[in-house]
Amino acid sequence: MADPKDKLLLDAAYEWEKNSPNRVYMTQPLGDGKVVDYTWAETMNEARRMAAHLRSLDLPEHSHIALISKNCAHFVMCDLAIWMAGHATIALYPTLNADTVKYILDHSDSRLVFIGKLDDWDDLKLGIPDSLPKIALPLAPKTDFDKWDDIIARNEPITDSPSPPGEQLALMCYTSGSTGRPKGVMHSFASASIPAQGFGRELEITTDDRILSYLPLAHVMERATVECASFYTGTHIYFADSLNTFLQDLHRARPTLFISVPRLWLKFQLGVFQKFPEKKLDRLLKIPLIGHIVRKKIVEGLGLGDVRIAGSGSAPLPADLIEWYDRLGLHIIEGYGMSEDFAYSHMSTPQKRKPGYVGVAWSDVQTRVSDGGEIQLKSPGDMVGYYKAPEMTAECYTEDGFFKTGDRGEYSPEGLLRITGRTKELFKTSKGKYVAPVPIENLLNCNSNIELSCVSGSGRPACYAVLQLAEELHAKIDDQSVRDEITAQLEALLKEVNTQVEGYEQMQFLAVAIDTWDITNDFLTPTLKIKRNVVEEAYAPHLDEWYASGQKVIWQA
Repeated sequence: MADPKDKLLLDAAYEWEKNSPNRVYMTQPLGDGKVVDYTWAETMNEARRMAAHLRSLDLPEHSHIALISKNCAHFVMCDLAIWMAGHATIALYPTLNADTVKYILDHSDSRLVFIGKLDDWDDLKLGIPDSLPKIALPLAPKTDFDKWDDIIARNEPITDSPSPPGEQLALMCYTSGSTGRPKGVMHSFASASIPAQGFGRELEITTDDRILSYLPLAHVMERATVECASFYTGTHIYFADSLNTFLQDLHRARPTLFISVPRLWLKFQLGVFQKFPEKKLDRLLKIPLIGHIVRKKIVEGLGLGDVRIAGSGSAPLPADLIEWYDRLGLHIIEGYGMSEDFAYSHMSTPQKRKPGYVGVAWSDVQTRVSDGGEIQLKSPGDMVGYYKAPEMTAECYTEDGFFKTGDRGEYSPEGLLRITGRTKELFKTSKGKYVAPVPIENLLNCNSNIELSCVSGSGRPACYAVLQLAEELHAKIDDQSVRDEITAQLEALLKEVNTQVEGYEQMQFLAVAIDTWDITNDFLTPTLKIKRNVVEEAYAPHLDEWYASGQKVIWQA
């Protein structure tokens, strides 16, 4: 009997095409409330026609083909077509600047690029060489490129069902570049397929489930848990139209599975506080009958009333935030994974979860914590390696084959993993003590006034933190009374957090940044994590003055 792990991504898609051709697989919004459904038969027909076109181009065997697009149905069709034609996909974040786009297209040796749904085409296109062949997807900006619809209209679908071997390269995920240039993480059909099957199996995902895809598919978490997993589970994928229509998109999808990142879970909470002030909500939730009604109203209002599995990943979720959602009856499970293991490492389950922990290792993942505190693992999702960087690849593995994650962590007696920071993020104060910033940032980020924080203090007598206030406060801080109130609350927070950390980890002050941290100005990665080096460099000129001021809360001038 064949091992079920032998059923690779394309094999799984062929089965749906054969056995459930008329089942709706994807729902794509077209704007103005209009949508189009794609069945498995329609999805595979378009992919097969594009595969025929790609074959006709006589590209070198196993070529790399780039794809730059926001999430949409044709992103998935592109993957299928590229794989059927015998090539590998290089997906780029749609929020990258032109310089990074140019670097990745060159570094990856891409032979052709698909251009899809994009917001900032005028900037991004400057990074795409004129000499590189281009194909425009149906929702792409207006260009004179060859169009997907025209190509599939003039090509008959391929009639064979190629199944590349497990060791063949399927895709490359370029890391989000929180430090230095992005690295090309290579994944084979096997290293992408086995984790995809695992997600569906362990979480008991079925064809009855619905999911909204809005986190970037170029990122490994969404690619693995949404797109690739759907080839095995048959989950109905809905796509978000835009940031402005996100709530309508959620209500349309009525997802049973909802995966997000900490920053968005926090935004949802702050949105609730806009309608239900925090103290009033706390009182209401304690009243048995009224509390039940309020919980239902809030969760339904978020469009999450049908959610049976709520997940979070990409960065640590503050324990207080998890507990707050628990009170609403929305039990968030956290996961831990990397581009290098196809997001397949650890996951909480409804039975095994604890605020502050990212779950237990998957049954087929081996893990350990080194003597130096680093998490090391062997996963069936382990990468083939970094593209064009064999020495860097070798350095990432121990002599006995464990991947060195660069993350520090510890296990509870129940086997739950807690992330305590990055080995490379440790900094030493002038007192000679090493500080891990992430646990301190997690304590700060529990406060509803704060959206993001960056703790630092290398070479200084004490730590400090730069804060990005919650978006809802930005328009109010010119009001001195509001600023005074926030200052008082932050002074209390500083005192509280300093009692929860070691003496050498205590912060001298909190600095409130007036600058906006976002992807476009390079303060955040495409997955909304802070670029620590960028934040530190931006405020370095102020540090002498801030330390000398003696103030506990400092507002950026």
